[in-house]
Amino acid sequence: MRTFFLVALISIISTLSTYAQQGQNPQPCYQSSEYRQFDFWIGEWDVSDKNGQPQGKSKIELILNGCVLLENWTSAQGVYAGKSLNYFNRLNGKWEQKWIDNSGVPIEFSGTYSTEDKAMYYTAETIGQNGEKVLNKLTFYKKSAAYVNQVWEQSTDDGKTWNTVFDGHYKKRG
Repeated sequence: MRTFFLVALISIISTLSTYAQQGQNPQPCYQSSEYRQFDFWIGEWDVSDKNGQPQGKSKIELILNGCVLLENWTSAQGVYAGKSLNYFNRLNGKWEQKWIDNSGVPIEFSGTYSTEDKAMYYTAETIGQNGEKVLNKLTFYKKSAAYVNQVWEQSTDDGKTWNTVFDGHYKKRG
């Protein structure tokens, strides 16, 4: 085990040294504007519904040299919890979110950021409890530096109608 960590450390040092020798930035995500588009969600948040009823708490952290936002969600009752990784995929030019909760159900979203709307738009296709196709829209609206509105909508009729399954109002703590 110690040998593995030593080899990994040598590999990291070698990679950083190669970047430096080639004049490349070993932390490109900090300088790329695409990777900074979702930074408005970073922070510790109290989340309520549209009527002000507490729904949970969320902590969003910037990790991995500024390349990934890590979400840590806990419901107000403390029963439901989940995590997501959000990142800009420079290979396909899309934002992606990988979500998993404590019931073991994953969702993989893909989307784009709109500078005009100051909003992150994600979509995903999942399978419902009865085996039906479910379309998902997940949107994060930056309302201010201390307020983000997250709306999750689902459709089971190929997008003809949509039901809001979560309307979270994130208020920054502190």
